[in-house]
Amino acid sequence: LATFAVNMIIIGLGTAIFSTSPQNIDFPLGSLEIGFLTIPVTRLLATAGAVLFTAALYLFLYFTRTGKAVRAVANNRRAAELMGIPSSLVLALSFGLGTMLAAVAGGLIATFFPFTILSGGPYELKSFVICVLGGLGNPLGALLGGLILGGLEGLIPTFMPVSWVPVVEFGLFVLVLLVKPSGLLGAK
Repeated sequence: LATFAVNMIIIGLGTAIFSTSPQNIDFPLGSLEIGFLTIPVTRLLATAGAVLFTAALYLFLYFTRTGKAVRAVANNRRAAELMGIPSSLVLALSFGLGTMLAAVAGGLIATFFPFTILSGGPYELKSFVICVLGGLGNPLGALLGGLILGGLEGLIPTFMPVSWVPVVEFGLFVLVLLVKPSGLLGAK
């Protein structure tokens, strides 16, 4: 809840300072043509950036002492403190890391579409659905949840109107919560 409160404060300040008029980052790098496919280079770079940051986060969380401390505090704060892990420091680091990753994601997305201070709302909701689908506290589960949601967003419009995409996504979300509340790759 504190995250949502901070988000509302930032949105309010941003709206007062920058207004809600759309902004655009013009980043023309051309397109890459492979057969009948035309892929904008900015999309390839954003994909490569996302893959690199995801791999770096995974390596950090699973192969560094600090990353293991982050996972320990996330799993059981009291037990981590008993083992000598400074949980307040780890929580501050986690918040900063999450903020940095959100800023990078926003920067990558900003090269695709015009944006306003309010553009993050749909992504905030999708990220929540992705985390719950994959399993809270599981980076590979989040990756799986993201791939599932991305696949649905690409596949559903071929069979039904695009307005049904959120209905199907949230239907799957509710189904997973009913059948496996811990998420697809969550702990039992």
